[in-house]
Amino acid sequence: MSELVFFSGTMDCGKSTLALQIGHNRSARGLQGVIFTRDDRAGEGKLSSRLGLVTEAVEAAPRMDLYAYLVARMSQGDKADYVIVDEAQFLAPEQIDQLARIVDDLGLDVFAFGITTDFRTKLFPGSQRLIELADRVETLQVEAMCWCGARATHNARTVGGEMVVDGEQVVVGDVGVAAESVGYEVLCRRHHRRRMTSATARAAALSPDVLPVTPG
Repeated sequence: MSELVFFSGTMDCGKSTLALQIGHNRSARGLQGVIFTRDDRAGEGKLSSRLGLVTEAVEAAPRMDLYAYLVARMSQGDKADYVIVDEAQFLAPEQIDQLARIVDDLGLDVFAFGITTDFRTKLFPGSQRLIELADRVETLQVEAMCWCGARATHNARTVGGEMVVDGEQVVVGDVGVAAESVGYEVLCRRHHRRRMTSATARAAALSPDVLPVTPG
């Protein structure tokens, strides 16, 4: 029985690595898949992992009909046994409906990978629709870690190392970028609420005492 499965987790927890592994395992058994992605860090039409693995993919443009694209390819003789979708949070809700139609009408497994909430802790529309429609929602077991060592549960957007909570929902960036650039960092809920990134925590640790300490 074919399924629509949503693998979710924070940034830096291995979603793209698992997507690549699923594709590798199935191709090793002679199965052929179609990989969709959107706004990958490696550029258009790429599925990449922070471990350095990269493969070609189909860029899922904002108004692209994923179901119609797949039907057209299969009508031309291309084989498709499964579908992988990375960065699924960036898809429009109607594109998630198209993924469900691929499962129901074409009988193909669809494996979607994405983060659930944005840097403001608000649901991405694509992720919300996946939660509503998916046959299964799987939380990845590889836990990303906050700078404090606790389990990271929230994605933070940073500019100059400081956390920001305003701006467009989608701004492409990555973890570990130059401090002056727009970047992302995974934080535990406590430090996300306090807007305390690793950079601001280091700055606080290096700040002199507010009150001078004198011998008693």
